[in-house]
Amino acid sequence: MNTKYNYSLVKHNTFGIDVAADIFFEYSSVEELTDFIAEMKHSPEKNKPMLHIGEGSNLLFLNDFKGVILHSQIKNIQRISERKNVIVLRVGSGLKWDDFVAYCTLNGFCGIENLSGIPGEVGASAVQNIGAYGVEASDTILRVELVDLQTGKKRLISKKDCQYGYRDSIFKNEFKGRYAVTYVHYKLSKKFTPNLSYKALKSMVDVKYERRQLSPTDIRKEVIHLRDQKLPDPNILGNAGSFFMNPVVEKQLFDQIQKDYAQVPFYEIDEEHVKIPAAWLIEQCGWKGKNVGPAGVYDKQPLVLVNCGGAVGQDIAKLAESICQSVHAKFGIDLHPEVNFIAS
Repeated sequence: MNTKYNYSLVKHNTFGIDVAADIFFEYSSVEELTDFIAEMKHSPEKNKPMLHIGEGSNLLFLNDFKGVILHSQIKNIQRISERKNVIVLRVGSGLKWDDFVAYCTLNGFCGIENLSGIPGEVGASAVQNIGAYGVEASDTILRVELVDLQTGKKRLISKKDCQYGYRDSIFKNEFKGRYAVTYVHYKLSKKFTPNLSYKALKSMVDVKYERRQLSPTDIRKEVIHLRDQKLPDPNILGNAGSFFMNPVVEKQLFDQIQKDYAQVPFYEIDEEHVKIPAAWLIEQCGWKGKNVGPAGVYDKQPLVLVNCGGAVGQDIAKLAESICQSVHAKFGIDLHPEVNFIAS
Protein backbone atom coordinates (compact mmCIF):
# COMPACT_ATOMS: atom_id res chain seq x y z
CA MET A 1 0.00 0.00 0.00
CA ASN A 2 1.43 3.35 -1.03
CA THR A 3 -0.13 6.81 -0.59
CA LYS A 4 1.52 9.97 -1.94
CA TYR A 5 0.40 13.60 -2.01
CA ASN A 6 0.80 16.26 -4.72
CA TYR A 7 2.25 13.48 -6.81
CA SER A 8 3.52 13.94 -10.38
CA LEU A 9 1.78 11.74 -12.95
CA VAL A 10 4.42 12.24 -15.65
CA LYS A 11 5.42 8.55 -15.39
CA HIS A 12 1.80 7.43 -15.33
CA ASN A 13 0.70 8.68 -18.74
CA THR A 14 2.39 7.75 -21.99
CA PHE A 15 1.99 11.25 -23.41
CA GLY A 16 4.48 12.33 -20.74
CA ILE A 17 2.28 15.22 -19.58
CA ASP A 18 3.64 16.59 -16.30
CA VAL A 19 0.56 17.07 -14.14
CA ALA A 20 0.04 16.28 -10.47
CA ALA A 21 -2.61 14.48 -8.44
CA ASP A 22 -3.66 15.65 -5.00
CA ILE A 23 -3.51 12.05 -3.77
CA PHE A 24 -2.00 8.97 -5.44
CA PHE A 25 -2.79 5.55 -3.97
CA GLU A 26 -1.35 2.22 -5.11
CA TYR A 27 -2.70 -1.06 -3.76
CA SER A 28 -1.45 -4.63 -3.97
CA SER A 29 -4.64 -6.44 -2.96
CA VAL A 30 -8.39 -6.02 -3.12
CA GLU A 31 -8.43 -5.70 0.66
CA GLU A 32 -6.04 -2.73 0.57
CA LEU A 33 -8.32 -1.01 -1.93
CA THR A 34 -11.51 -1.62 0.06
CA ASP A 35 -9.80 -0.46 3.27
CA PHE A 36 -8.69 2.75 1.54
CA ILE A 37 -12.21 3.44 0.25
CA ALA A 38 -13.57 2.94 3.79
CA GLU A 39 -10.96 5.34 5.21
CA MET A 40 -11.76 7.96 2.60
CA LYS A 41 -15.39 8.06 3.75
CA HIS A 42 -14.22 9.60 7.03
CA SER A 43 -11.44 11.73 5.58
CA PRO A 44 -11.46 15.51 4.94
CA GLU A 45 -10.87 14.57 1.28
CA LYS A 46 -13.98 12.36 1.12
CA ASN A 47 -15.65 14.52 -1.54
CA LYS A 48 -12.68 14.52 -3.89
CA PRO A 49 -13.22 12.70 -7.21
CA MET A 50 -11.54 9.32 -7.69
CA LEU A 51 -9.98 8.12 -10.92
CA HIS A 52 -8.61 4.63 -11.42
CA ILE A 53 -5.81 4.43 -13.99
CA GLY A 54 -3.64 1.75 -15.53
CA GLU A 55 -0.40 2.55 -17.30
CA GLY A 56 -1.92 5.78 -18.63
CA SER A 57 -1.59 4.67 -22.25
CA ASN A 58 -5.07 5.88 -23.12
CA LEU A 59 -5.26 9.11 -21.10
CA LEU A 60 -4.79 12.78 -21.87
CA PHE A 61 -4.57 14.91 -18.73
CA LEU A 62 -5.66 18.46 -19.49
CA ASN A 63 -4.54 19.84 -16.11
CA ASP A 64 -3.67 18.80 -12.55
CA PHE A 65 -6.06 16.24 -11.09
CA LYS A 66 -7.73 17.71 -8.01
CA GLY A 67 -8.65 14.37 -6.56
CA VAL A 68 -7.50 10.82 -5.89
CA ILE A 69 -5.71 8.67 -8.45
CA LEU A 70 -5.90 4.92 -7.82
CA HIS A 71 -3.50 2.41 -9.36
CA SER A 72 -3.42 -1.37 -9.09
CA GLN A 73 -0.30 -3.35 -8.31
CA ILE A 74 -2.15 -6.68 -8.40
CA LYS A 75 -0.06 -8.69 -10.84
CA ASN A 76 -0.66 -12.37 -10.15
CA ILE A 77 -1.86 -14.99 -12.65
CA GLN A 78 -3.99 -17.84 -11.35
CA ARG A 79 -5.08 -20.93 -13.30
CA ILE A 80 -8.66 -21.43 -12.12
CA SER A 81 -9.82 -24.17 -14.51
CA GLU A 82 -8.27 -26.28 -17.21
CA ARG A 83 -9.46 -28.86 -19.70
CA LYS A 84 -7.81 -30.61 -22.64
CA ASN A 85 -8.03 -27.67 -25.05
CA VAL A 86 -9.15 -24.75 -22.83
CA ILE A 87 -7.76 -22.88 -19.84
CA VAL A 88 -9.25 -20.06 -17.75
CA LEU A 89 -6.82 -17.60 -16.15
CA ARG A 90 -7.59 -15.04 -13.41
CA VAL A 91 -5.22 -12.13 -13.96
CA GLY A 92 -4.47 -9.13 -11.75
CA SER A 93 -5.40 -5.76 -13.24
CA GLY A 94 -1.97 -4.23 -12.59
CA LEU A 95 -0.01 -6.70 -14.70
CA LYS A 96 1.38 -5.17 -17.88
CA TRP A 97 -0.71 -6.39 -20.79
CA ASP A 98 2.23 -7.41 -22.96
CA ASP A 99 3.77 -9.35 -20.08
CA PHE A 100 0.53 -11.31 -19.91
CA VAL A 101 0.58 -11.95 -23.67
CA ALA A 102 4.19 -13.11 -23.42
CA TYR A 103 3.27 -15.47 -20.56
CA CYS A 104 0.40 -16.97 -22.56
CA THR A 105 2.48 -17.37 -25.72
CA LEU A 106 5.30 -19.07 -23.81
CA ASN A 107 2.86 -21.51 -22.18
CA GLY A 108 0.89 -22.28 -25.33
CA PHE A 109 -2.29 -20.46 -24.29
CA CYS A 110 -3.72 -19.02 -27.49
CA GLY A 111 -6.08 -16.27 -28.56
CA ILE A 112 -4.36 -13.01 -27.64
CA GLU A 113 -1.04 -13.29 -29.52
CA ASN A 114 -2.35 -10.79 -32.12
CA LEU A 115 -2.60 -8.25 -29.28
CA SER A 116 1.15 -8.36 -28.59
CA GLY A 117 2.97 -5.10 -28.03
CA ILE A 118 -0.06 -3.08 -26.91
CA PRO A 119 0.88 -0.79 -24.01
CA GLY A 120 -1.19 -0.63 -20.85
CA GLU A 121 -2.27 -3.03 -18.15
CA VAL A 122 -4.65 -5.97 -17.91
CA GLY A 123 -7.41 -3.93 -16.26
CA ALA A 124 -7.49 -1.54 -19.21
CA SER A 125 -8.00 -4.41 -21.65
CA ALA A 126 -11.40 -5.03 -20.06
CA VAL A 127 -12.34 -1.34 -19.95
CA GLN A 128 -11.22 -0.31 -23.43
CA ASN A 129 -11.80 -3.64 -25.20
CA ILE A 130 -8.39 -3.22 -26.80
CA GLY A 131 -8.00 -4.63 -30.27
CA ALA A 132 -5.53 -5.06 -33.12
CA TYR A 133 -4.84 -7.24 -36.15
CA GLY A 134 -8.25 -8.86 -36.23
CA VAL A 135 -8.60 -9.64 -32.50
CA GLU A 136 -10.27 -7.88 -29.55
CA ALA A 137 -9.78 -8.51 -25.84
CA SER A 138 -13.47 -9.34 -25.51
CA ASP A 139 -12.91 -12.39 -27.74
CA THR A 140 -11.29 -14.09 -24.74
CA ILE A 141 -12.68 -12.26 -21.67
CA LEU A 142 -14.98 -14.48 -19.62
CA ARG A 143 -15.79 -12.29 -16.60
CA VAL A 144 -14.48 -9.24 -14.71
CA GLU A 145 -14.01 -8.62 -10.98
CA LEU A 146 -14.77 -5.10 -9.71
CA VAL A 147 -14.75 -2.94 -6.61
CA ASP A 148 -17.31 -0.17 -6.25
CA LEU A 149 -15.36 3.04 -5.58
CA GLN A 150 -18.27 4.51 -3.62
CA THR A 151 -19.14 1.60 -1.35
CA GLY A 152 -16.09 -0.67 -1.49
CA LYS A 153 -18.30 -3.64 -2.36
CA LYS A 154 -16.93 -6.35 -4.63
CA ARG A 155 -18.75 -7.45 -7.75
CA LEU A 156 -18.29 -10.07 -10.46
CA ILE A 157 -19.85 -9.51 -13.90
CA SER A 158 -20.02 -11.66 -17.01
CA LYS A 159 -18.69 -10.83 -20.44
CA LYS A 160 -22.28 -10.32 -21.62
CA ASP A 161 -22.90 -7.72 -18.90
CA CYS A 162 -19.74 -5.85 -19.94
CA GLN A 163 -21.63 -4.80 -23.11
CA TYR A 164 -18.59 -4.96 -25.34
CA GLY A 165 -18.45 -3.18 -28.68
CA TYR A 166 -15.76 -1.65 -30.87
CA ARG A 167 -13.36 -0.04 -28.33
CA ASP A 168 -16.33 0.20 -26.00
CA SER A 169 -17.77 -1.34 -22.85
CA ILE A 170 -20.11 -0.60 -19.97
CA PHE A 171 -17.05 0.75 -18.11
CA LYS A 172 -16.87 3.66 -20.57
CA ASN A 173 -20.58 4.38 -20.25
CA GLU A 174 -22.94 3.40 -17.43
CA PHE A 175 -20.13 2.26 -15.10
CA LYS A 176 -17.70 5.06 -16.00
CA GLY A 177 -15.79 6.25 -12.94
CA ARG A 178 -17.74 4.01 -10.58
CA TYR A 179 -15.73 0.79 -10.47
CA ALA A 180 -12.13 -0.36 -10.29
CA VAL A 181 -11.26 -3.49 -12.24
CA THR A 182 -9.24 -5.76 -9.94
CA TYR A 183 -9.12 -9.04 -11.87
CA VAL A 184 -9.99 -10.19 -15.39
CA HIS A 185 -10.78 -13.81 -16.26
CA TYR A 186 -9.70 -14.97 -19.73
CA LYS A 187 -10.75 -18.15 -21.52
CA LEU A 188 -7.91 -19.22 -23.81
CA SER A 189 -7.36 -22.13 -26.16
CA LYS A 190 -4.56 -24.65 -25.87
CA LYS A 191 -5.06 -25.52 -29.52
CA PHE A 192 -3.49 -22.95 -31.84
CA THR A 193 -5.29 -21.66 -34.91
CA PRO A 194 -3.59 -18.53 -36.32
CA ASN A 195 -5.85 -15.53 -36.91
CA LEU A 196 -4.64 -14.01 -40.19
CA SER A 197 -7.75 -11.96 -40.98
CA TYR A 198 -5.69 -8.76 -40.98
CA LYS A 199 -4.26 -8.39 -44.50
CA ALA A 200 -0.90 -6.86 -43.59
CA LEU A 201 -0.21 -9.60 -41.06
CA LYS A 202 -1.21 -12.35 -43.48
CA SER A 203 0.97 -10.89 -46.23
CA MET A 204 4.00 -10.75 -43.94
CA VAL A 205 3.46 -14.29 -42.69
CA ASP A 206 2.90 -15.68 -46.20
CA VAL A 207 6.23 -14.24 -47.38
CA LYS A 208 8.33 -15.15 -44.35
CA TYR A 209 6.97 -18.55 -43.43
CA GLU A 210 5.60 -19.93 -46.69
CA ARG A 211 4.32 -23.40 -45.85
CA ARG A 212 6.02 -23.79 -42.46
CA GLN A 213 3.61 -24.44 -39.62
CA LEU A 214 3.05 -21.28 -37.58
CA SER A 215 3.30 -21.02 -33.81
CA PRO A 216 1.87 -18.41 -31.42
CA THR A 217 5.45 -17.17 -30.96
CA ASP A 218 5.71 -16.53 -34.71
CA ILE A 219 2.52 -14.46 -34.70
CA ARG A 220 3.65 -12.51 -31.65
CA LYS A 221 7.00 -11.75 -33.28
CA GLU A 222 5.43 -10.49 -36.51
CA VAL A 223 2.76 -8.43 -34.75
CA ILE A 224 5.41 -6.66 -32.68
CA HIS A 225 7.40 -6.05 -35.87
CA LEU A 226 4.35 -4.50 -37.57
CA ARG A 227 3.65 -2.30 -34.56
CA ASP A 228 7.25 -1.11 -34.33
CA GLN A 229 7.11 -0.03 -37.97
CA LYS A 230 4.12 2.24 -37.36
CA LEU A 231 4.11 3.33 -33.73
CA PRO A 232 6.68 5.37 -31.81
CA ASP A 233 8.11 4.27 -28.48
CA PRO A 234 6.36 6.45 -25.83
CA ASN A 235 9.60 6.48 -23.83
CA ILE A 236 11.15 8.42 -26.71
CA LEU A 237 8.19 10.29 -28.18
CA GLY A 238 5.17 10.71 -25.92
CA ASN A 239 1.98 9.28 -27.41
CA ALA A 240 -1.10 7.21 -26.61
CA GLY A 241 -1.08 4.97 -29.65
CA SER A 242 -4.13 5.28 -31.88
CA PHE A 243 -5.74 8.58 -30.89
CA PHE A 244 -8.97 8.22 -32.89
CA MET A 245 -11.36 5.36 -33.50
CA ASN A 246 -11.95 4.26 -37.08
CA PRO A 247 -15.31 5.76 -38.05
CA VAL A 248 -18.21 3.62 -39.21
CA VAL A 249 -20.23 5.44 -41.88
CA GLU A 250 -23.36 4.76 -43.86
CA LYS A 251 -22.85 3.10 -47.23
CA GLN A 252 -24.41 6.06 -49.03
CA LEU A 253 -21.77 8.46 -47.67
CA PHE A 254 -19.01 5.97 -48.46
CA ASP A 255 -20.20 5.67 -52.06
CA GLN A 256 -19.96 9.46 -52.43
CA ILE A 257 -16.40 9.46 -51.07
CA GLN A 258 -15.39 6.55 -53.29
CA LYS A 259 -16.44 8.49 -56.41
CA ASP A 260 -13.73 11.06 -55.67
CA TYR A 261 -11.23 8.69 -54.01
CA ALA A 262 -11.37 5.37 -55.83
CA GLN A 263 -8.57 3.89 -53.68
CA VAL A 264 -10.18 4.68 -50.32
CA PRO A 265 -9.55 1.70 -48.01
CA PHE A 266 -12.57 0.27 -46.21
CA TYR A 267 -13.96 -2.67 -44.28
CA GLU A 268 -17.55 -3.75 -44.73
CA ILE A 269 -19.45 -3.92 -41.45
CA ASP A 270 -22.83 -4.92 -42.89
CA GLU A 271 -24.95 -4.12 -45.93
CA GLU A 272 -25.53 -0.55 -44.76
CA HIS A 273 -22.28 0.40 -43.01
CA VAL A 274 -18.58 0.64 -43.85
CA LYS A 275 -15.56 1.33 -41.63
CA ILE A 276 -12.97 3.74 -43.04
CA PRO A 277 -9.48 3.96 -41.49
CA ALA A 278 -9.16 7.24 -39.59
CA ALA A 279 -5.47 7.33 -40.53
CA TRP A 280 -6.37 7.54 -44.23
CA LEU A 281 -8.85 10.37 -43.63
CA ILE A 282 -6.32 12.33 -41.58
CA GLU A 283 -3.59 11.87 -44.18
CA GLN A 284 -5.88 13.06 -46.98
CA CYS A 285 -6.36 16.27 -45.01
CA GLY A 286 -2.61 16.89 -45.01
CA TRP A 287 -1.90 16.27 -41.34
CA LYS A 288 0.65 13.45 -41.57
CA GLY A 289 3.96 14.60 -40.10
CA LYS A 290 2.63 18.08 -39.30
CA ASN A 291 3.45 19.83 -36.02
CA VAL A 292 1.49 22.56 -34.27
CA GLY A 293 3.77 23.93 -31.60
CA PRO A 294 4.93 21.12 -29.28
CA ALA A 295 2.21 18.72 -30.49
CA GLY A 296 2.32 16.83 -33.75
CA VAL A 297 1.05 14.04 -35.98
CA TYR A 298 3.45 11.12 -36.28
CA ASP A 299 5.11 11.01 -39.70
CA LYS A 300 4.79 7.21 -40.02
CA GLN A 301 1.22 6.84 -38.79
CA PRO A 302 -1.20 9.80 -38.84
CA LEU A 303 -3.51 8.10 -36.36
CA VAL A 304 -0.92 8.80 -33.66
CA LEU A 305 -0.59 12.24 -32.04
CA VAL A 306 2.71 12.91 -30.31
CA ASN A 307 4.26 15.13 -27.68
CA CYS A 308 7.22 16.62 -29.53
CA GLY A 309 8.61 17.93 -26.25
CA GLY A 310 7.09 20.06 -23.52
CA ALA A 311 3.47 19.75 -24.68
CA VAL A 312 0.66 20.15 -22.18
CA GLY A 313 -2.66 18.39 -22.48
CA GLN A 314 -4.35 21.41 -24.06
CA ASP A 315 -1.78 21.39 -26.90
CA ILE A 316 -2.70 17.81 -27.81
CA ALA A 317 -6.42 18.50 -27.41
CA LYS A 318 -6.31 21.57 -29.70
CA LEU A 319 -4.44 19.60 -32.36
CA ALA A 320 -7.03 16.81 -32.14
CA GLU A 321 -9.87 19.30 -32.52
CA SER A 322 -8.24 20.86 -35.58
CA ILE A 323 -7.90 17.43 -37.17
CA CYS A 324 -11.54 16.62 -36.46
CA GLN A 325 -12.65 19.88 -38.06
CA SER A 326 -10.56 19.19 -41.17
CA VAL A 327 -11.92 15.67 -41.63
CA HIS A 328 -15.50 16.82 -41.14
CA ALA A 329 -15.10 19.69 -43.58
CA LYS A 330 -13.56 17.47 -46.27
CA PHE A 331 -15.52 14.23 -45.86
CA GLY A 332 -18.54 14.98 -43.66
CA ILE A 333 -17.28 12.40 -41.15
CA ASP A 334 -16.96 12.94 -37.41
CA LEU A 335 -13.89 11.45 -35.75
CA HIS A 336 -14.13 10.37 -32.12
CA PRO A 337 -11.10 10.02 -29.84
CA GLU A 338 -10.16 6.63 -28.48
CA VAL A 339 -8.14 8.47 -25.82
CA ASN A 340 -9.89 9.63 -22.64
CA PHE A 341 -9.62 13.36 -21.86
CA ILE A 342 -9.18 13.91 -18.12
CA ALA A 343 -10.05 17.30 -16.65
CA SER A 344 -10.39 18.11 -12.96
